[in-house]
Amino acid sequence: MSRDDNKEDASAAAIRRRAERMQQSRNERKYSPLSGLGVFGVIGWSVAIPTVAGAFLGMWLNRVAPQSFSWPIALILGGVVVGAMVAWNWIEKNQDQ
Repeated sequence: MSRDDNKEDASAAAIRRRAERMQQSRNERKYSPLSGLGVFGVIGWSVAIPTVAGAFLGMWLNRVAPQSFSWPIALILGGVVVGAMVAWNWIEKNQDQ
């Protein structure tokens, strides 16, 4: 066996070990603090958007179809409920991952 054959065997073994380490690192779940911030962002926006939309829709309805109750307050509460349901659904769906 020549010296070049030993180099090729060592090189192939090193490449195989590196590929195995890369595959192992891909299979392991790693959580970072930034992913937690991303979750807070998604949950926050999923509650904030329906709430703000309800407020604007309520202000418009107050001008178009006035009632004895306040449309903005009713639709803000409705937006919070809808947003909480969307956030809950998102958490349930992504909890298994």
